[in-house]
Amino acid sequence: MRIRDLPQGMLDGALPAQEAPSDGPVYPTVIQQAKMNMRKFENCVLLTRMGGFYELYLEHAEEYGPLLNLKVATKKTTAGPAGFPFFQLERFIKILVQDLNKYVAISEEFPNSASEKVKSGGLLFDRKVTRVITPGTLVDEKFMDPYENNFILAIHPEPLDHEGPLRASGIEEGNVSAADAKQRIGLAWLDLSTGAFFTQVTTLDVLASGIARIRAREIVLCKTINHKTKQGILTLLGHEEHLVTWHPGFPSDMTITDWDPMLETPVSHAERGIFTEYEVLAGNILLEYVSDKLQGRAMKLQPPVKRHEAENMSIDRNSLRGLEILETFRDATAGGRGSLLHAIRRTVTKSGARLLRERLASPSMSLDIINHRLDLVESFRQNQSLTADITNLLRRTFDSERLVQKFSLGKGDADDLVSLQRTVVATEHIANVLEEAQDGKHGFDSTNVDTKDCLSLILRSLSLKGPSELALRISEAIDEDGLIASHREERIQSSGVITMAQGILNDEGDEEDLQAMSQVLRSKTVAKSSSPTSADEEDLWIMRRTASSILERLHENLDSLRAEKLSLTTRLRSEMEAQSLTLRWTPGLGHICHVKGTKDVRASLTNHGSARNGSTTKSTRTFYLSEWSTLGGRMDQVKMQMRAEEQRVFFELRELVVTNLVKFRRNAAVLDELDVACSSAVLAAEQSLVRPILNNGTIHKIIAGRHPTVKLGLEEQGRAFISNDCFVGDKQNVWLITGPNMAGKSTFLRQNALISILAQVGSFVPAELAEIGIVDQMFSRVGSADNLFEDQSTFMVEMLETASILKHATSRSFVIMDEVGRGTTPEDGIAVAFASLHHLYHTNHCRTLFATHFHVLADMTSDWKGVGCYCTDVSESSSGSFSYVHRLHRGVNRRSHALKVAKLAGIPDSAIDIATRVLNSFQDLPKFEPEKQVQRVAKA
Repeated sequence: MRIRDLPQGMLDGALPAQEAPSDGPVYPTVIQQAKMNMRKFENCVLLTRMGGFYELYLEHAEEYGPLLNLKVATKKTTAGPAGFPFFQLERFIKILVQDLNKYVAISEEFPNSASEKVKSGGLLFDRKVTRVITPGTLVDEKFMDPYENNFILAIHPEPLDHEGPLRASGIEEGNVSAADAKQRIGLAWLDLSTGAFFTQVTTLDVLASGIARIRAREIVLCKTINHKTKQGILTLLGHEEHLVTWHPGFPSDMTITDWDPMLETPVSHAERGIFTEYEVLAGNILLEYVSDKLQGRAMKLQPPVKRHEAENMSIDRNSLRGLEILETFRDATAGGRGSLLHAIRRTVTKSGARLLRERLASPSMSLDIINHRLDLVESFRQNQSLTADITNLLRRTFDSERLVQKFSLGKGDADDLVSLQRTVVATEHIANVLEEAQDGKHGFDSTNVDTKDCLSLILRSLSLKGPSELALRISEAIDEDGLIASHREERIQSSGVITMAQGILNDEGDEEDLQAMSQVLRSKTVAKSSSPTSADEEDLWIMRRTASSILERLHENLDSLRAEKLSLTTRLRSEMEAQSLTLRWTPGLGHICHVKGTKDVRASLTNHGSARNGSTTKSTRTFYLSEWSTLGGRMDQVKMQMRAEEQRVFFELRELVVTNLVKFRRNAAVLDELDVACSSAVLAAEQSLVRPILNNGTIHKIIAGRHPTVKLGLEEQGRAFISNDCFVGDKQNVWLITGPNMAGKSTFLRQNALISILAQVGSFVPAELAEIGIVDQMFSRVGSADNLFEDQSTFMVEMLETASILKHATSRSFVIMDEVGRGTTPEDGIAVAFASLHHLYHTNHCRTLFATHFHVLADMTSDWKGVGCYCTDVSESSSGSFSYVHRLHRGVNRRSHALKVAKLAGIPDSAIDIATRVLNSFQDLPKFEPEKQVQRVAKA
């Protein structure tokens, strides 16, 4: 036989060759568990629970340990671990999630069964990731801003029929085709901490304004969207440095019906049709992402609310910033000092502050809604006693909106139940006060039909039956004193970990580390004594003994066993002649008889055949007695049953909260409405605000209007604010405003915009009279700033903002424009300013306040009947001193008095003298007459 005749290849059933052993390090089993979790959650920082610590391993310890100021242990096989005590978890999550914008996976310990211990090589615990925390999926973390929603937003665009080149800044610069600009974009956003869920369909050209209004902490995009749209959206998001998370693959094909298990109540069949395809796809992306981060934990969101652009005033991104509605230029913190939100907020609840912020970002366009809000404010404005009573009761409430959401996610504890119970009790008192007010008490005018109807509507909106019954059940079940004592005990029990941590922090930590554990650290001295104590002294129960019939019977059994213990103690003391004898239990020794002093009780033990000696020291003796061991075991059994029954009662109460979820959320919304209304009433009384008159016209009639924030700042300096009138939109659509620098032109522009916003929020306004036509869009072109990262000069930014206004303003819009064209040559600036004014007047037909130092614009528009010219001025004395005249009057001020401002700013006198000579020399030059050029253009 020849070799080639033999069968070739692998024989059937032959084993494959074994892989060569890896030269890599062999990790301990615990680190292998962590390594597997790190691979599974590769985009996350993994924090693994190890007893009383959370630890980072391998490359995570090496990378993030120094950032967290943690010492990284060095070993032969790997870097790490780097850890911190368990009670500092929130502090480090805050650093990672809020400060560093990282995603964190929390791996917790789960006891292994006997068989699982064998499989795992003897490990007592398995470690599994229970939750992934990202900036947009916070639930109850203490570092969350309680006065602002924590939204996560999903964006899904309509697919384009074409794919063409688009510059990265094309959207901002107006180089997008009309079809692309109107590309539909589906938005879905939710706040996991409150359960609020919204959707909206918008277009690419106004997407930036929608994103600015929502202020999402995290934005989720599909990786599969086409490159052109992706670049456009990323350009918009990059301007505000939003955190973008990529969703792998295409959104699922879920329908609205498939959302029902995640909602507190299903979306009705009639409402399902109102959601567009792109909203549903965005919602699918959002719900899939959040469900993944919760790692299988069920959630109950509020049914999605569809937002319509026609329902609310649109305030674009530049106007939100320029008008300092939510934050100031100097401080990016929401509600910072100097912002409109800070100036008007008098709310006393956290959720009320969130509602006020939401309304400021999206004022209503519905006359019915606005007038209802104003009626409610009027009711409280006229009845200060009622306002004070309601406000004091609101102070007793807790953030029930976030509390009930915690229960819906299975996270609420006994303290949250108590907070919820107190909120329900306060709500009941509020309902009683409102009912009494309807009957004419609390100084309320019950003959006023409008205000009485407001209170009736509020009362009808409350759903107290179920929550009141649950609140009574909670108060009957939970022992608040026992709850406080249990917290104290938890702090003491954690002192063992604290003792270890203190040594580490003393060597390696800073002052902030030591302060973070100050409260618990103070308990360390209390816990130092680990001597055995009576077991009864350590029994702490968070439930009253009457919380259930089973618990009551178990308490009676325990009382009986304690009586037996007392009888046994008395008998043993007598028989052994040892009055210091006590019956105790310790973790190490179990049930023991403990005797203080040096008395020898060994002779007495001979009378107890079952007794045996325990440990003996110079000052104490212990021994075991079968009677006490048996009795103690029976007591332990009863206590275990009591703990289990307490847990059952707690879960029952938690389920009842979820059962009443809809009612709790409805009541929370009513409390927020009352809080905002009382806040507006208090503000109106403080600052003499008036109720605005709103209609569907285009008038803007303000008498003695004031800037809500500038006025407060001047009053703090002891200076008076000069009010001004404004009548634009009736006979004159445009006011052209000239005047000196520092004379109040910009303040006048902003105050009228803010008055319109406050009116449509449903607040009283700073004026003596205000009649305002509903505004659909608010535009503001004020201030200046460049964007060098996007290769945009100050003038380019100004032109981008101007372009947006000219393209989107309607006849119902309100536009304020300040110093358009100042960033270039005077000739070019005048041309751009005139063209902008011409477009606003002849094309947009909107209410416009146009401030400028190009006073020739007044001459160029002199034959435009709908343009009114107004100015501020400077009053000069014979001695050379001057003061600003902030009161507007008809006319054109052809002097800007810039040198006066320069002198006030401290420019050297020599420079001022040169500037003065140059300015005077201009008087001899030929007069620039652009109005003649305008006439030639018009004829051409």
